[in-house]
Amino acid sequence: MDTWAPGKGTTSVDEVVRTISRWIGMADGVTISGGEPFDQSVALFELLARIRALTKADILVFTGYLWSAISERLASSPGMIDALVTGPFDLNVTQTRALRGSDNQELHLLTPLGRARFASFERDLDQRDRTLDVMFDDNGDVWFAGIPRRGDFRRLHQLIENTGATLSTSEDNRVLLPKTCPQ
Repeated sequence: MDTWAPGKGTTSVDEVVRTISRWIGMADGVTISGGEPFDQSVALFELLARIRALTKADILVFTGYLWSAISERLASSPGMIDALVTGPFDLNVTQTRALRGSDNQELHLLTPLGRARFASFERDLDQRDRTLDVMFDDNGDVWFAGIPRRGDFRRLHQLIENTGATLSTSEDNRVLLPKTCPQ
């Protein structure tokens, strides 16, 4: 959630490409998610083109917008996104489908590579989906990547604090309202 709020800082496409260029050759996939990628659609499509020039890895994008709000923009840049998850995350909707934070979200397979890599996610959650990547940076910060189940981070927080350690997060606890897709 800490990436959702606008005004948390800026970066350039050049800086993002420079940062990912040292590992992009080892990646089999690239995921782009919140903030909201389509709030910066010019930069998003520039970044996608630059990623495509660097790798043959699949590109998965998450957006809170509905398909109907962004499909025309996608049609003007075919082949840039292999798979797209659309629709706002809704805490009040169940989470029973793979690769989604809430069941109202839809998975769109947009390219042959997207169909090959992500068709297996058109299913209910199972044991394969209980995996999160854990990374430690040079500052001692811990980063998680993946789609946690509801309450996983709350349980982790309790487990850590029950050992006598403390935990702080960068989470932005503001309630964000849904919006319509900008032109």
